[in-house]
Amino acid sequence: MKDFRYIGGVATLELDTGRCVGCGMCETVCPHRIFTVREKQAVIRDIDACMECGACARNCPTKAIAVTPGVGCAAYIISTWIHRIKGSAGTRCC
Repeated sequence: MKDFRYIGGVATLELDTGRCVGCGMCETVCPHRIFTVREKQAVIRDIDACMECGACARNCPTKAIAVTPGVGCAAYIISTWIHRIKGSAGTRCC
């Protein structure tokens, strides 16, 4: 996702390679393909494309991934989707 960016260098995403077992769940659930698994180990391919949705951290069976979901643009996008589904008034970004 080299053509898709939020603000570079600010993502809260962290991967503890010591805890990673290479299951590939992060690679499967990430909507922006941030992760790849190489030699039975997850690798962050493109941290600046991370929207901090938290799907990777919630689905990691060993808790090797940490991210602060609900910040920045991701919070706005998700909140807007929820408001549309519920038919309520929207939210404002920043």
